[in-house]
Amino acid sequence: MAEPLRRIDDTPPGQDAKPALGDREQRMLALEREWWKYSGAKEQAIRDLFNMSATHYYQLLNALIDTEAALAHDPMLVKRLRRLRSTRQRERSARRLGADI
Repeated sequence: MAEPLRRIDDTPPGQDAKPALGDREQRMLALEREWWKYSGAKEQAIRDLFNMSATHYYQLLNALIDTEAALAHDPMLVKRLRRLRSTRQRERSARRLGADI
């Protein structure tokens, strides 16, 4: 089960605190930023670092990159991951419809 986002408690009363990323979420973004530095396949690094299957990792990552906390933590990386996901979704849709993009 995914860890809930924690809130930073140093905001003035009456204002919403910004959600902060947990340790696992920060490590996931760090892996995405520098995965090629790990020896072997990325899937093996996922198993070694997070003790989960690649499928579960990517499900969590997709949810993570949709959060404002992730965007605030590393805007360039999150925007790049969102763009890559969108491109893959368009390509899959085009293949299903038999069209070339």
